Amino acid sequence: MVLAETLCASILGVDGVPVRVEVDVAFGLPALTIVGLAGSQVQEARERVRSAMRNSGFELPARRITVNLSPADLPKDGTGYDLAIAVGILAASGQLRDAARLARTGLVGELALDGALRPVPGVMAMAAAARGAGASDLLLAAGAASEASIVPGLCIRGAATLGDVVAHLAGVREIAPFVGSALPATPLPFDGPDLADLYGQPLARRALEIALAGRHNLALCGPPGIGKTLLLQCAAGLLPALDDEEAIEVSRIHSVAGLLDRRVPLLRSRPFRAPHHTISTQALVGGGPRVRPGEASLAHRGVLLLDEMLQFRSDALEALRQPMEAGSVTIARVDGALLLPASFSLLAAFNPCPCGWRGMRRRACTCDEAVARRYAARLSGPLRDRIDLWVSMDEPTSGRGDSRPQPSSTVAQRIAAARRRQLERQGMANGDLSPRLFDEAHGISPSVLAHLASRGRSFGLSPRRLHRATRVARTIADLATAERVSPEHLDEALVYRTPVQL
Repeated sequence: MVLAETLCASILGVDGVPVRVEVDVAFGLPALTIVGLAGSQVQEARERVRSAMRNSGFELPARRITVNLSPADLPKDGTGYDLAIAVGILAASGQLRDAARLARTGLVGELALDGALRPVPGVMAMAAAARGAGASDLLLAAGAASEASIVPGLCIRGAATLGDVVAHLAGVREIAPFVGSALPATPLPFDGPDLADLYGQPLARRALEIALAGRHNLALCGPPGIGKTLLLQCAAGLLPALDDEEAIEVSRIHSVAGLLDRRVPLLRSRPFRAPHHTISTQALVGGGPRVRPGEASLAHRGVLLLDEMLQFRSDALEALRQPMEAGSVTIARVDGALLLPASFSLLAAFNPCPCGWRGMRRRACTCDEAVARRYAARLSGPLRDRIDLWVSMDEPTSGRGDSRPQPSSTVAQRIAAARRRQLERQGMANGDLSPRLFDEAHGISPSVLAHLASRGRSFGLSPRRLHRATRVARTIADLATAERVSPEHLDEALVYRTPVQL
């Protein structure tokens, strides 16, 4: 017979799942057994709970103690179950009496050996799971209270020790609800590179503005040292701020990954992720024994920058095909599949060949033709088709000149205005438009589509390529504050088609 039950939560992908901690104290040889597909970190909770209870002035009964984490078929790992297990043992052994609050309280936290309560990753997702399971209160480490307070509908109480939690549940000493400061409404100031610091490359600048305005994918190809990476790094300062719903969604993903700054628990700046080319496939798209979000999910609603894209592993690049098309990553396992959000703009930069000078005017390429072709073939045809804008960059032919380039602040205003127009018109970025929405209501007339089909036949473009060109044209029209897409907008979009040499 279950003598006590407490409520905790587990992480499944980027979502929280409620977990009931059932504790039975019975006669028998003294033992503490944890069942319910408990991982190694959960099994180690036995020693943490023993020490924390003893050092907090409580007694671990010399009985046979069985702890079941329900649902028992859900794999569980992490240290967030410690507090729920300890309180369950105290309630089952009679050391926590008349705990009327226990039934409506969620318990999340890791216990130190002295009984202190420590924060754990994924608190936002766990808080949402506890609320969904009917909890009205959530007790957790004081350091994680501000992060959990982002979830509405819960009374968050931050505790310092196990003793404080027990005193509150027993009605002896109340833990005051957490009252946080006002959440930031604007992103933190950006201190990275500015477009004003980069001279020349007008076509690449224009392509970057279009890509960020419509959430399109962009690739820059050119020799080393001409500013490809610097230009793409400027994107972090050009992205519009996250709205409330997006901010909560992105913050939850970063909370699960343990990357959230608890001093600023709500992210307002769009993610900008730039992994190194040695990254593994699992680290890029997510997965592993404990499924956790990869760089693709951490870039959700933001930008994923792949510098030296052709140096990445081929299997890692191919794994990006699904999220670039569907905006999510499916992690398949024997016991089911998990869907991780991964809707991002891909920004890529690479050299045209191993030496970097193929097709350039000022310097001859030293690579054999076969070597250069094998190098370019690392980017498969289907992956190339998913990139909306291509720019082949060359060395600038002139110096700085008299005119100073536009700063990032000016370009960012145009990008934000174009995004607002898209959201007001269709509720999504142009990069997410499906072909069935290419109609008059979205400013795309049949005559424009016929013009596009004619251009597609002339250039030998695939249907997917044509669809992406239409989305880019819609963004170009938005940047020009035009209600309808014109043939001129389409022709500009087709300027950024895949180069023949690739």
